[in-house]
Parts: sequence; C-alpha cells; structure tokens
Amino acid sequence: MEKRSEEAVSRFMRGYNCAQAVSSVFAADVGVPEEVILRAATGFGGGMGHTGGACGAVSGAVLVLGLLFGSTGPDGKAAKDETYALVREFMTRFALRNGAASCTELLGCDLSTDEGLARAREQNLTRTICPRYVRDAVEILEEIVGPRDVTSGPLQAR
Repeated sequence: MEKRSEEAVSRFMRGYNCAQAVSSVFAADVGVPEEVILRAATGFGGGMGHTGGACGAVSGAVLVLGLLFGSTGPDGKAAKDETYALVREFMTRFALRNGAASCTELLGCDLSTDEGLARAREQNLTRTICPRYVRDAVEILEEIVGPRDVTSGPLQAR
C-alpha cells in the first residue's frame, strides 16, 4: 500500500504543482471531486502564483483543513475557530520542521522576480528541494487529522 505522502510526491514529480499534489491526495476524504480540488489549488503553487508567498504545499494543506473543518457561513464561528486553530498548529509544525513556511525562505530565492525564478529553474530547486515540503505537509496534515493510507477509508474529523 502506498503512503499518501509518497503519492503526493509522485504527483508533484509528474507535474502537479505543490498545492495540487498535497490537496489532491485528500480529495476523496473531503468529498470533493479531484478535478475541483486541482483547479482550486492551481493558483497556490509557486508561493501563490510565483509571488514568493506561502509555500504551495502549505497552502494545499490549509485548503484541506478548511474543507474538512471549515465554516459554511457567518454563523459558523465554532467551525471557523477550530479551523484557525488547526491551521496555526499546522503552520507551527511545518515551520519547526523546515525553518519557514514561505516559498521565498524555503527555496532561498524569490520566485516573484525574473532573477529568482531563473535561479530556481537553473538550480532545479523545485525538483530537488520541494518534494520534501510536499511530503512534510502531507505527513503533518495526517498527524493533525489522523493517519491513513491512500486506499483507506475517509478521514474522521476530530
């Protein structure tokens, strides 16, 4: 049985962006068609559309947390509060493991500039460094919501 984190890395290496790779392996668990999650996560790759913002793997995990625990309207304060707490927990764990959560800091170059993007491509950073962040995001997410293999049943909200 393939671990979910390995499947996410495999997807990333096949061309999915980091946010898509992380979030898509949870599509069935959150009850969203995979193509919807892939479209929703597209803009989060490259530190939010190559702006150097939050790492796409982090954004993909936050998307999953919102789909699992988030509110559906203004009366959902408890769900919103729980989601915010889980996102803070995720962010803390990811930053402790990797030293940062922004794409610029993690890659050591700013993808929002032509120079930074060229450097990342020349040094093949997304293929050598980013798989670790994809793996870590999935592993931390599973620690927060409960571990599952890709072929296991749905995640249970805590």
